[in-house]
Amino acid sequence: MKRTALVLLLLFSLACAPTPPPAASVTARGGTIEGIVTADDVPLPGVTVRVIDRTAVTDTDGRYRFVGLKTGEYEVRFELSGLSPVTMRAYVAATAGASLVTRMRVGSVSESITVTAAAPSVLMTATQATMTYRVEEGVSGGVVGGVVGGVVGGVPGGVVGAVYAEPAPVPPPAPHGAPAEHVFIDTKDERTTTFAIDVDRASYANVRRHLLSNGRPPAHVVRIEELVNYFSYRYPQPTDEHPFSITTEVAACPWNPANRLLRIGIQGRNLDEWKMAANNLVFLLDVSGSMGPQDRLPLLKDAFRLLVDKLRAEDRVSIVVYAGAAGLVLPPTSGADKQTILAALDSLQSGGSTDGGSGIELAYKVAKDHFIKGGNNRVILATDGDFNVGVTTIDALQKLIEEKRQTGIFLTTIGVGEANYRDDVMELLADKGNGNFSYLDSLNEAKKVFQTELTGTLVTIAKDVKVQLEFDPAFVASYRQIGYENRALANEDFDDDLKDAGELGAGHSVTALYEIVPATNARGTVATLRLRYKDPDGDTSRLLTATAVDQGKSAYDASPDMQFAVAVAEFGMLLRDSAHKGQASYADVLQLARVARGEDLDGLRGEFIALVEKAQK
Repeated sequence: MKRTALVLLLLFSLACAPTPPPAASVTARGGTIEGIVTADDVPLPGVTVRVIDRTAVTDTDGRYRFVGLKTGEYEVRFELSGLSPVTMRAYVAATAGASLVTRMRVGSVSESITVTAAAPSVLMTATQATMTYRVEEGVSGGVVGGVVGGVVGGVPGGVVGAVYAEPAPVPPPAPHGAPAEHVFIDTKDERTTTFAIDVDRASYANVRRHLLSNGRPPAHVVRIEELVNYFSYRYPQPTDEHPFSITTEVAACPWNPANRLLRIGIQGRNLDEWKMAANNLVFLLDVSGSMGPQDRLPLLKDAFRLLVDKLRAEDRVSIVVYAGAAGLVLPPTSGADKQTILAALDSLQSGGSTDGGSGIELAYKVAKDHFIKGGNNRVILATDGDFNVGVTTIDALQKLIEEKRQTGIFLTTIGVGEANYRDDVMELLADKGNGNFSYLDSLNEAKKVFQTELTGTLVTIAKDVKVQLEFDPAFVASYRQIGYENRALANEDFDDDLKDAGELGAGHSVTALYEIVPATNARGTVATLRLRYKDPDGDTSRLLTATAVDQGKSAYDASPDMQFAVAVAEFGMLLRDSAHKGQASYADVLQLARVARGEDLDGLRGEFIALVEKAQK
């Protein structure tokens, strides 16, 4: 009866409510207060939201946003005809605002319930797989504070709102700028170059999000190697005892016809899902206040549901969450018990500041306590990367992850969100945690990561993979690597088995490109390639060698895969406004990509062409 009355009241109130203003692109200056308003978990449009002398109205998704607020504490008032008003208090810092989740209910117009941020007490109820709060006397509404999501029903006075902003969080470190591009190196001065492989693909999804939102991606999020490696190529499967094959190809450079391009392709051995060793997975989910929007925690819940659907009885899943504190929501549970795992995921709600360090500590402890010898032991960290409480500095986070990787537990990081999204932090954690990094901008991307590329996401077939090239000065006057700026290694690191490098997942491929200034018109072996790797549980590296031969191919005589990889790299150079882009143009990118599109069974190459067309306009 109450639900029917609520629906009737909502219909009436929406008819009387002012029309929400059209969405606009706003660049926030100063602090922000944003959030979502719901009733019975249904978004409420038309709610009047007041902060000091400013007013907003929730949109069709129940969302609102205030920008440009000065540092300080604010009273936020929510009103809608037929529902009890709610008053919240939120603290805003200059670089870190507040995200609120407000729940309204049918009641007297004069009723007001105030929820304030104070020292929280977090209790864990494993049977409910949720967080609860201690009810304090003398507080209207019955709740003091709130660190992680989960509102308890049935408390004295009833809980209809929860504020998730905490006092004065530590501002997160500023994002790193784009690393300086590799420059041309004279082969007579240094003929050898070394780098760690990179199988991350997050940059492409992030660039796509910017372009589809009619924005130019900032240079620091355009990592050309991740754009190139987003796509699959027709590299051969390995045929010997090594877990990957090596392919090389040389052709003309389209943006500088006088130069040559060297492509290196490394293909990991495919693995059928049913042949995977048992998985010991710890889902580490950020449920802080900034994770409330639909493209963050709600998207992650849907993404992890896809992964849960692929689990087997021998797999185990634990769920750890963190906001102002960390907690174990789900103890290790068999992959066969999908109902329990999904119920735990569904129970999660956002709220609080972001103490990622505590969450990482707890997640690794759970993974270590239930370690499967010979299995795939992995923490999957999903967050917007906005660490603002506890361990917050880049150096401290790096040190923490480097310590944890000694346990033999691998790390996957999943990034979401925009505004305060920390792309650099997410990449760092994956690189230092012997893992991989993806960015989810949609459920389709989640399907790519957790369904199409499941074995690559979960199963590491080689770790600390390093590549070293030695160019022949007789054929190469100078060279530069395209991308991989933050994966460069000193040449002496190649033989050092203590030096951390990149990991390769089952079925994953790695593509690297070098631009070469030829020393002669003669063609021949331009470089010798050496590769070192360790087995996933090994400490001693193994060595492979190969050669790169220039046979005089033009850009359009190259294989379709090389043409497409070159088109993607050229696109990245245009987005970054590279100093080395030469005669590069969107028209040239489109011509190369269209010629090399091929069968395109997954539609990703066609999507790339559409993105280039959008960028061109």
